[in-house]
Amino acid sequence: MGIANYIHALNKEIRCCNKCRLAKTRKNAVCGEGDLSAQILCVVQAPGENEDREGRMFIGPSGIVLNEMLDRIEMDRKDIYMSNLVKCLLLNNRKPKSDEIETCGQFLEREIEAVRPRILVPLGYYQTRYIFEKYGISSPSKSEFHSVYGNIFVAGDQEIIPIQHPAALFHTAALREEMIKNYNNLRDRARNMVGKSAGFHGETLPL
Repeated sequence: MGIANYIHALNKEIRCCNKCRLAKTRKNAVCGEGDLSAQILCVVQAPGENEDREGRMFIGPSGIVLNEMLDRIEMDRKDIYMSNLVKCLLLNNRKPKSDEIETCGQFLEREIEAVRPRILVPLGYYQTRYIFEKYGISSPSKSEFHSVYGNIFVAGDQEIIPIQHPAALFHTAALREEMIKNYNNLRDRARNMVGKSAGFHGETLPL
């Protein structure tokens, strides 16, 4: 089975999934989107209300921030693959529960295995912690977790570069310069690993 057919079948499973409580309150289980041969795969926490309503990835305010960051490094969404750790809306923006992460994480792992990206970019705390655990990387305490963002962690033939979730800027505007630096670092690393085929064509942009 080719990758497109595999992902199509997997997405049908995701849309019909009723393995946890979230199936009762969602409008849409939101599947991954993007280039199935992408060298970079971004992982976000879960769909918001806009994404739940439309069944699309990152179309709300956080998506606007992500688009800005990608524009800064002269990259487009079509050059990457994006998916959620948890595929269904978390009501009232609550944090995901461990059983929800475990259930949906199986879908994410199958996406990673199918796309086979060179670089994994978890955007935020829960998705970074999940990816670290999957690859046997020790996580710092939650109070020190900010120290992992922008750094490179090697896992076999893949690299993991955690970056803050775009929504972090809504709560802490002072993170903006650090987030821009992290995206510049991602662009530079991706260009070194996979060249211009990854969609990185420009020079490092100033803060």
